[in-house]
Amino acid sequence: MFDFLRKQFVDVIEWLEQPGDIAWRVPFADHEIQHGAQLTVREGQIAAFLNEGTLADYFGPGLHTIETANLPLLTNLMNWDKGFKSPFKSDVVFFSLKEQPGLKWGTAQPITVRDAEFGALRLRAFGSCSYRLNEVAPFASRVLGTMAGVTAASLEPQLRGAIQTSLASALGGSGIAFLDLAANQQALSDRIKAEVDKAFAQWGLTCLSFYVESISLPDEVQAHLDKASSMRVLGDLGTYTRFQAAEAIETAAGNESGMAGLGAGMAAATALGGAMAQGLGAQGLGAQGQGAQGLGAQGAGAFPAPAPAPAAPVEDPVAMIEKLHKLVTIGALSQDEFDAKKAELLGRIR
Repeated sequence: MFDFLRKQFVDVIEWLEQPGDIAWRVPFADHEIQHGAQLTVREGQIAAFLNEGTLADYFGPGLHTIETANLPLLTNLMNWDKGFKSPFKSDVVFFSLKEQPGLKWGTAQPITVRDAEFGALRLRAFGSCSYRLNEVAPFASRVLGTMAGVTAASLEPQLRGAIQTSLASALGGSGIAFLDLAANQQALSDRIKAEVDKAFAQWGLTCLSFYVESISLPDEVQAHLDKASSMRVLGDLGTYTRFQAAEAIETAAGNESGMAGLGAGMAAATALGGAMAQGLGAQGLGAQGQGAQGLGAQGAGAFPAPAPAPAAPVEDPVAMIEKLHKLVTIGALSQDEFDAKKAELLGRIR
């Protein structure tokens, strides 16, 4: 008796939707709607009457009175007269036509594509998109069915699967090299959106926006690509190695304790010795030549003449000054010693 009385007072039908709601079936007792009930449909909504799962009549935004006169399809299906005053035996479902933003998508597994430059590549992609309900009939039959409602969260797994399939088709047929994807990201997004639209249409949905936020390689492949890029940036590896060695000496010299300070001192001494040897090489060779002549005068045939030492490579005086200045900076050479050697090296420049 209470249920009978309760359903007699259901005379206002409306839906206060929450963010993420797409469809909601009004829970009437025994699916009976009172004749003369008031139906309120707000902007961005549409109300549909379903008779045994078949869509009958639609109502757009506004206030509607439920009578046989404004339900021609439903009245015809039920063979009702226009003066029929008994409750309507039907379902009322509200559908939201608003945009559903912020759907995040990504590739669960890398997609293998043929790249114009690197050959076969496995790519990962991530981004976001938005969509909305476009056609009620396919959505009601293929998605809603007999459920009490549908939310964006419940649709996400199904939509992500469709996006991944569309993504593979778009990337595989784009013909854009991986290194050029960043410059063509908007064109790629538009191409994928067209594929996604085709997939969404089967559920009565339309894709309003689609963004590719990043496309990346697997970590091990990216590491090799970064290494190759570093090699191209460095250019002359010999110059880079010498620079790194000088930096290491300076860093070690800053540590006055332990093996680091000892190693810095040894490195500085070695560098200073090499610089002095190169600077005095010519004088040593001249003295050795004079000694050889004297020995030859005393006994030319007594002893074989020693083989001449190979001439030391002559280094650029400017480069030598830079090295010596480095030794002054780290404390391995005094300023006076540097000034004297600098004057000597500058004297060689003609």
